[in-house]
Amino acid sequence: MRILIAGVGNILRVDDAFGVEVARRLEHEPFPEGVRVVETGIAGIALVQELQDGWDALVVVDAVDHQRAPGTVLLIEPEVVDVHALTWAQRGDLLADMHLATPERVLMLARAMGILPPIVLMVGCQIADPDAVGQGMTPPVAAAVDVAVEEIRRYVAGLLAPPATARPA
Repeated sequence: MRILIAGVGNILRVDDAFGVEVARRLEHEPFPEGVRVVETGIAGIALVQELQDGWDALVVVDAVDHQRAPGTVLLIEPEVVDVHALTWAQRGDLLADMHLATPERVLMLARAMGILPPIVLMVGCQIADPDAVGQGMTPPVAAAVDVAVEEIRRYVAGLLAPPATARPA
């Protein structure tokens, strides 16, 4: 199984650096062959380019705003919009600028291109202030990096584990 782990975010927007920092930590993990960690920053098209290599699973790591306590780590199975179900105007609105793309837009484009892996998980962390600008994450989000790293380790290990064999009755 080939697994891509992609950290996204902007290191100049305080807690939005979460995905980038998790990817930086995971780059030093002794993952087996077939598991790759990338940091794509804010350029959504970079993730689309990575997905063109063909993957069985994708783990996207990003800061999120789901109105939870700052530092809360969430495992999200994203619903990916089918571009073919949208009008031309809706497609233009959602896909016009891939430089500033959200992970949701990137996943939608990847699905439209036929390169979205069948297994997709987002590991998100609730940010303290979505409008904050500056370097350095807030303490709750910085502490959540270790939690996310452990969750990703566990998830990847589960994906790579051989299927359990059924015991005779």
